[in-house]
Amino acid sequence: MRPLPPAARLPLLALGVIALIVGILAGLARLAVRVPDAAASQAGVHGALMIAAFLGTVISLERAVALMRNWAYLAPLGAGLGGLALLAGLPIALAQWLFCLAGATLTFGSALLFFRQPALYLATLALGALSWLIGNLAWWLSDHIFIAIPWWMAFLILTIAGERLELTRFLPTTLTVQRIFAAIVAFMLLGLLLTFWSENMGLRIFAASILVLSFWLLRNDIARRTVKQAGLTRFIALCLLGGYLWLIVGGLLGMQGNFASVAAGSPLRDAALHSIFLGFVFSMIFGHAPVIFPAVAKVRIDYHPVFYLPWLLLHLSLLLRIIADLLPAAHALRGPAGISNAIALALFIITMLLAVVKTAQRRRHVQARGQDN
Repeated sequence: MRPLPPAARLPLLALGVIALIVGILAGLARLAVRVPDAAASQAGVHGALMIAAFLGTVISLERAVALMRNWAYLAPLGAGLGGLALLAGLPIALAQWLFCLAGATLTFGSALLFFRQPALYLATLALGALSWLIGNLAWWLSDHIFIAIPWWMAFLILTIAGERLELTRFLPTTLTVQRIFAAIVAFMLLGLLLTFWSENMGLRIFAASILVLSFWLLRNDIARRTVKQAGLTRFIALCLLGGYLWLIVGGLLGMQGNFASVAAGSPLRDAALHSIFLGFVFSMIFGHAPVIFPAVAKVRIDYHPVFYLPWLLLHLSLLLRIIADLLPAAHALRGPAGISNAIALALFIITMLLAVVKTAQRRRHVQARGQDN
C-alpha cells in the first residue's frame, strides 16, 4: 500500500489548526475576554479542543507518518473530526467516541512499534497514547471533562518525555538513570489510577512525579549540551529547557492540590494547568515545529532569529498570567495576559508560515541562479 502523500495530510493538519484557533478564543472567553459568540459557546470544551482535538491530531499525525501505515491516519482523522463535531454542535457523545477511536488507534500503533523493537522510550510513548485513550474513555463514560484532564496531561508529558528519552541514546546514559526514569513513569501512572478512588491523594502523587520527571529531564536531556551551539539547534534547546522550568512550576502547584476538580475555575488551578499545557507543551511545540512540520508536510523551513519573538512573548505573557493568578491584587491582569498568550501562539503560526514561504522563495532563487550559470 502506497503511503499517504503529504498533500493528503494537510487537511488533517487543517482540522487541528481550526480546533486550535477556536480553542484559543474559547479560552479567552473563560477569562471574560469578549470574543465572537461562536467561539464563546465553546468555552466549556476549551480543553478538549486544545488537547484532544488539536494536540491529539498533531501528535497522532506525526506518529502515523513515522509508522508508515495508512490505517494509522485514523488517529488524526478521528481527533480532527472529533473537534469538528464539537464545533458543529453535534451530540457531544459523537465527539467523545471519535476521540476514543483516535486514542485507540494511536495506542495500537504505539504498542505495535514497541513489540517490534522493545525499548524504554517506545514503552513510554505507548503509555502516553494509552493515557490519552483512558482520558477520552473516562470523559465519555462519566460525562465530566475534568476527569480526563490529568490523563490528557500524562499523554502529553509522556509523549514528550519518551521522545526526549530516545535522544539520550547519544549520551552515556547509565542503566540506573533509565531505571529512575521508568520508576518515575510508574509512580505517575499509579497516581492517576488512584484518582478514581482518592482524587486528592492521586493527583498529589501525580504532581510529585511530574516534579521529579522535570528534574530528570533537566539533568539528562541532550539540550544541556546543544544549547551551547548556534542557530536552530540552540533555539530548540532553549525551548526545551524553558519548557522544563514550566514543568517544575506546574508540578509544584499541582502538589498544593491545584490540579483537583474541586478547584475548577479557580485562578490557582488555572496557573497549575497552564504552566504545563501552555508553558511546557507549547514551548516544546515551538522548538520541535521547525523539524516536525517539514517531516509531515514535506516542506523546508530555514532558521531565522525571528523565531525567538513568539517564544519570548509566550514565556513573558505566561509569567504575567501566573503572577495574576497567584496574587489577588493582580487578578485584573489575567485577561490581558491571556490575550498576550493568544497573540504569541498566533505569531508563532504566522512566523512558521512565512518561514516556509521565504525558504521556498530562497531555494527557487538559488536553483534559478544555478541554472543560469
